[in-house]
Amino acid sequence: YQMLLLLLLVASCAATPQKTIRKTLIYLKFVKTNKTIYREYECPNLKQYSYLLSQYRFFTDLSREYASFSLALPSFYSGFVFYKTLNSLAMCVRDTCPNFEGLDFKLNKWHSVWGTWDAASGLAQLWLNGEPSSRKLTSKSNINGPITITLGQDQDSHGGGFEAKQSFVGMMSDLHMWDYKLSPCEIQKYVNDFGYAKGNVLNWNSLEFQIIGTVLVENKLKTCQ
Repeated sequence: YQMLLLLLLVASCAATPQKTIRKTLIYLKFVKTNKTIYREYECPNLKQYSYLLSQYRFFTDLSREYASFSLALPSFYSGFVFYKTLNSLAMCVRDTCPNFEGLDFKLNKWHSVWGTWDAASGLAQLWLNGEPSSRKLTSKSNINGPITITLGQDQDSHGGGFEAKQSFVGMMSDLHMWDYKLSPCEIQKYVNDFGYAKGNVLNWNSLEFQIIGTVLVENKLKTCQ
């Protein structure tokens, strides 16, 4: 009996969502059906990007490879993807997937991760817990929709092609996405989990979700300031 959580992330042009403010997703099983899904259909202002910044928090004890965030396009399944390899973190933009070496990644610890990409230069960069990586060259072409986003799985086709061996097991929270740059001060606010800007493309505090299976949704633990 395999189960999943279907999560529909709602943009500003959609219907009023059920709020998921201060929630954490808990992925419990090593199966290909554990994932959350966002499909963007009817928001024309969200169908072309020349700059993206995505950030989220996650916690895991996995030492194998897995995907935590996957944005797929009909023509590029690795449109904008965050992937953990055995020895590094990787980020894909339109199927170009550089590895980012030397970041201080540890198991059984909450990590805050950002990925930035700018089509003007083609440069992509990861930030882990407020510390930047080297910048790597990726695609200089815009990301055009329709898009499908999954959390906790990699898409080997547009909205499908999931494999258990690439599945994420652990906890995830506070996903936000912007189509403009944030200052290092805003990034540090996110690390501190206090007073940071919310995403204008995806906002963790405005999610509509439907639970179909065993990915749990729990209240996020409050941090002391």
